[in-house]
Amino acid sequence: MVKHDQKLVKTASVMKAVREEVDSDLSVQDALARDYANLSALARMLAPRVAARTGRGAKGVSEVGVATALKRLRGSYSPAPPKVSRVLAGSVVNVRTHVSRISVEKTKRTLQVVGVLLSGNHEDFIQVSESLSSITLIFDQRLHRMVKKALGNAEILDEGEEGAAITVHSPEDIVTTPGCVSALYNQLFRKKVNVEDTVSCFTDTIMVVGMKDASRAFEAMTELVGEEQRRLGEE
Repeated sequence: MVKHDQKLVKTASVMKAVREEVDSDLSVQDALARDYANLSALARMLAPRVAARTGRGAKGVSEVGVATALKRLRGSYSPAPPKVSRVLAGSVVNVRTHVSRISVEKTKRTLQVVGVLLSGNHEDFIQVSESLSSITLIFDQRLHRMVKKALGNAEILDEGEEGAAITVHSPEDIVTTPGCVSALYNQLFRKKVNVEDTVSCFTDTIMVVGMKDASRAFEAMTELVGEEQRRLGEE
């Protein structure tokens, strides 16, 4: 009887640790919810983490036990958590074709040039992202020559033409809801669409893809939004 109780405690402890690991990883939740996860491979990945959580060491937690816990948990997750689902369902997707991108070294001069470009072309599509060492501009392709001329001899780190900008305009809750942007990128990953660059501006998430992937990326985003709208309508 004592051995039986100990086995139940051990199973419950592993189950709890597996759930905690899954709850902390949105990509794993999505894989379980959409039923595309290889449970054996997933168990192999999670087993060391579960062992650490339970304090049993690597030999104290079997991959078979973790896989069994994953099977039991599989029906507990939806493709997106409720808060994320509501944000996605309230989003609007737009696509802008023929966009360019240029990344340059961040200097005092390039910062000034970018400021002039933004103020002088405020009615055009120009998005700017800035890191510690570089600045990336995403803009209408027809402005490409003008932007390069304005940048002069600035060191260009990367450059691309013939792209498309997929813009997802979401409710303000996206700012405080973790997992929303991850859901967007995961959707593109599932559709094998490469994101060449990305910019987040308040409630807008802008993803630049190659022109050859433009229609597939747009369809992927609208499919995701439509799926979440249907799910909320059924609840």
